[in-house]
Amino acid sequence: MLKRKLGLTSVAVVALSVALAQPASAETLREAIALAYQTNPNLLAQRANQRALDESVVQARAGLRPQVSASGSVGYSRVWAPNTSVTGTTDLDGDGFPDTTVIRGDSESDTADVGVSLSQNIWTGGRTSLAIDAALANVLAGRENLRDIEQQVMVSAIQAYVNVTRDLEILRIRQENLTVLQRQLEETSARFEVGEITRTDVAQAEASLAQSQADLANAQAQLSISRANYAAIVGQAPADLEAAPVLPPIPTEFETALDAALAANPGILAATYNQQAAEAAVAQARAEYLPSARLAASYGASTSNLGDLGELADRQAFSATASVSVPLFTGGLNRSRVAQALERANAAQIGVEGERRGVLQSVSSAYAQVLSAQSTLAAGEEAVRAASVAAEGVRQEAQVGLRTTLDVLQQELTLRSSQVTLASARANEYVAKASLLAAMGRLGGPDLDPTLPAYDPAANYEQVKGRGGLPWDGVVETLDRIGAPVVVETPDTADAPIDGQLKRQVVQTAPAS
Repeated sequence: MLKRKLGLTSVAVVALSVALAQPASAETLREAIALAYQTNPNLLAQRANQRALDESVVQARAGLRPQVSASGSVGYSRVWAPNTSVTGTTDLDGDGFPDTTVIRGDSESDTADVGVSLSQNIWTGGRTSLAIDAALANVLAGRENLRDIEQQVMVSAIQAYVNVTRDLEILRIRQENLTVLQRQLEETSARFEVGEITRTDVAQAEASLAQSQADLANAQAQLSISRANYAAIVGQAPADLEAAPVLPPIPTEFETALDAALAANPGILAATYNQQAAEAAVAQARAEYLPSARLAASYGASTSNLGDLGELADRQAFSATASVSVPLFTGGLNRSRVAQALERANAAQIGVEGERRGVLQSVSSAYAQVLSAQSTLAAGEEAVRAASVAAEGVRQEAQVGLRTTLDVLQQELTLRSSQVTLASARANEYVAKASLLAAMGRLGGPDLDPTLPAYDPAANYEQVKGRGGLPWDGVVETLDRIGAPVVVETPDTADAPIDGQLKRQVVQTAPAS
């Protein structure tokens, strides 16, 4: 087993290395998203888990159907015992004495039995039907969890994409800066040779060039890290990436974004379905107090002589029974199960509120980041424009002796710093918008690319839900629901508004657009 794990690890490392080394075909964000949607391991694993969860409904519905089993047995026995003599009352041999008969003590026998048995639940007090309800709710919760994982993968793919484009831009800036500083050092050295400036100016240019070389090495390392992260998420290394396209529109008002998130966030919906499953489990535990009725029948044959199996046809038996079982005393087991189910339902209800608060935090954080990134982006564009003008002016003034070499170097540093800040602001704004869309439940693969063939988890459910079904399933389920405990729904926090004071506080702390 260890060798197998090591082998799989080696394959994964080789695959990632090949992906990083070979050119990739995905050059647009849409292509990267499509590839991640179809090949990301986390997403594929969650889809497999969801298909496994679909089987829980099939298993729950099996309680509506008869259970048929066949059995057969063959036996042999031998007994060793001493022989016994029995003296009779007759004298058949004419010797004048009663005859004596010797009876063997050893004995042996063989048997064979075959049979078929059938049992059918007629009414379980709702245990079976409520188990089906709980399984259905769990399947719906699983679909929302799958949608949540899908959105996380989409956010990761988007972030990996814009990180690569950002780092490529920063690398370009660092390379351009290195070229400018090399030229600056050459000019400074030439002026020093003719005595126009001092050795200090040359040292300043050399120090700036060395720092620029270090910045370039860091930019190259960061780009390699981003490319590796991209390959891990998308499945292949990035090539020459195009600019990221415009994302779906986001609300301009915080409350609009929050209301949309509270209605469609997969985490909230999954928690709501988990609450429904927990409520069904409470009713199912209470059904244990009720009686149950079932039918049973068996048919078989037996023989005590394996040498003549024809006796099986002559020694047949059939039996049919209708039974009712009423629980009278379980030593506190049923009461404990009800209490346990109630506490789990309470935890599920609290979980819904926890998800709502988490969504409030996610939306407010993403919304604030969008506004901050937009402000930073606007300021960065203006800073780059002004720094470019200033850098050109300082270089010209230095040529006529109005500025020192240090002034030129400092202005170049300011310009490059502004350009790096602008590149980061563009990436941050894009990721913040994607995060806001994810919190609102609007960042699935098909949301980003309508042409992408969507994975439908309901398709597998529709395919497997009727497995093993019989024509009378619906009749048995209808009978089972008669008199079953009612599912008592706890207050649905999903329909309740977020606390007004908390919402106002969040809105007040969010930057104004």
